[in-house]
This record gives sequence, structure tokens and C-alpha cells, in this order.
Amino acid sequence: SMTLDDLFETVKQRAASNPEESWTAKLITKGPEKCAEKFGEEAVEAIIEAVKNNPAALTSEAADVIFHLMVMLHARGVEWQDVVNELARRQGQSGIAEKASRG
Repeated sequence: SMTLDDLFETVKQRAASNPEESWTAKLITKGPEKCAEKFGEEAVEAIIEAVKNNPAALTSEAADVIFHLMVMLHARGVEWQDVVNELARRQGQSGIAEKASRG
């Protein structure tokens, strides 16, 4: 089964391919701001499905959110492993304490 690491590698590979043949490459060529905008659109769509209590649609939208998050990260040169490392750093720390540490 595909892991999130695998998905990020796929995003990186597709980002380098022909924009006429790859949605990822086409989005990347439009720039990091467009990638961020698309991520935001997908996040809003996921929120709408969550509010409507539509689990099947929410599942689909959640997949879109994760994919477009990875495209946005790649567009700004952030590696998936950096995100994983940050999550690991926070593990075992209360969310309230972690937020407070950020000021």
C-alpha cells in the first residue's frame, strides 16, 4: 500500500514532468501561490463535507487536501520528511503546551 512518503515522492516526480500530461506539473508551473490557493480550496471543500456529515465525500476531499498540501510543500521546497520530523518532535507533548511554546 502507498505511504505518505511514497505519495510525496510521486508528487516530486510528477512535478518534473510535462505540464501537458500532469496535473501536478501544470499546477507547479503556475507557481507556489497558485499551489497554496488550490490547497485552500480543497481544505474548504473538506470542511463543507465534514459539516454536511458526508463521510464518503469527506474521505475523497481529505485525499485531495493531503495531495495538494504535498504539492504546496514541494512548490516551496519543503520536504515531507521535515513535516514528519516536526510531528515527531511534538509527539508526547500536550497540544496545549506545544501551542503555548510557540508564543
